[in-house]
Amino acid sequence: MASTAQEVTRRGLFLAGEWVETGEWDDVLSPYSGELVGRVARGGAEHTRAAIDAAERAMRTPLPAHERAAILDRIAAVLAERVEEAAQLICAEAGKPIKVARGEAERAVETYTAAAVAARTLTGETVPMDASPAGEGKLAFTIRVPIGVVGAISPFNFPLNLVAHKLAPSLAAGCAVVLKPAPATPLTALFLAEVSTQAGLPAGWLSVVCGPAAEIGDVLVEDERVKAITFTGSGAVGWSLRERAPRKRVLLELGNSTPMIVAADGDLDAAAAAAARYAFAFSGQACISLQRVLVQRAVYDDFVARLLPRVDELVVGDPADESTDVGPVIDERSRDRLVDWIAQSGGQVLTGGALTDDGLIPPTVVASPHRDAQLSCSEAFGPVCSVQPYDTEDEAFELANATPYGLQAGIFTRDLSLALRAARALEFGGVIVNDAPSVRVDHMPYGGVKESGNTREGPAYAVRELTEERLVVVQA
Repeated sequence: MASTAQEVTRRGLFLAGEWVETGEWDDVLSPYSGELVGRVARGGAEHTRAAIDAAERAMRTPLPAHERAAILDRIAAVLAERVEEAAQLICAEAGKPIKVARGEAERAVETYTAAAVAARTLTGETVPMDASPAGEGKLAFTIRVPIGVVGAISPFNFPLNLVAHKLAPSLAAGCAVVLKPAPATPLTALFLAEVSTQAGLPAGWLSVVCGPAAEIGDVLVEDERVKAITFTGSGAVGWSLRERAPRKRVLLELGNSTPMIVAADGDLDAAAAAAARYAFAFSGQACISLQRVLVQRAVYDDFVARLLPRVDELVVGDPADESTDVGPVIDERSRDRLVDWIAQSGGQVLTGGALTDDGLIPPTVVASPHRDAQLSCSEAFGPVCSVQPYDTEDEAFELANATPYGLQAGIFTRDLSLALRAARALEFGGVIVNDAPSVRVDHMPYGGVKESGNTREGPAYAVRELTEERLVVVQA
């Protein structure tokens, strides 16, 4: 088998364009083998304050839109040249199968490219002042101005592209960024800082501080110079940040318990293929990993018969092996939690369930778990999905909505009227028709409702979240 081990990397913090060693180091370990992948300098409150100092200084000399766009284009170009290097690093520290990691690296290139377009096209609007007698003779328009220093906190599961979704729109908006990456996957974020420097990003516009989440997060929350916090991660942490920073703009992209409805008239082969792919890609560790498949009873047995062989064909093992489809979850704690959720679900395990010889959770399908089981109503974030029959359209919508989350949902049907009813009835930020609800294109408006968040990502949309609208009125 291939090995995720590679030459051990030592990385300092990235502060104001400089690599800074602190004298303390944190180990980054492979989720698959437990081997040492790298070491990163441990920062804290003082380094976070220094990063904010640098960001504030940088923003005193604003970058015009054309320059921001050119920098973003250059970052995309450098990253495109280093895709394989990025993919190998993602594979090593996140345990993401190498062929999936390459896809993430390629998507990050697209994210920066879309952000460059957003920088060039960011604009306000005209205001028809003479719609009121008091406005006669006046010309009015709005401009978009940077909100200020942005504090970004990113998760482990997409250590390159979700970092890109924090950094690229911030830079497009004209905001300097202080990034706190996930402790499990800091090396990829620091690699992206290196790429940004190589592409000519001036000092101070990006700093990356690794270290204790509470210590760094406290500074980002409490420092009044940080005007916005963008966070992707757990709901408990995200909503706590928002409560603690009522005067900041706090942008949250959180979890989901992703449902997909398969109507009797839907394409069962396409639905089964989508379920097998998107429930288990990167071991189900994505906010929109398919978790709950709701199948109309008339075709339930037929659908399951098409699904299980596709699931059993997935290769489980070393993420560095080119043939691997499903690797490890991020740590033993997550693995043990998932094993317990499967055991306590009250459903029938149709495939998977038991750990492999090397301690991995294989792709697991559970039939009809109890409605109040964690597997039914919470976010699994692992390689497990459930299948459940339903009888009526209203029942399908009710089951899909029976979760505190609302990121994305999906439906397979050939009935356009049903698809449109689903789009209205499903309480989610996005509804995908005739594909898995796990589909995300990086320039689309992506985000949720309810416990799943309060923002929309995709550079053109995120840029507006990171700018203020300013009204200008001119007396003619």
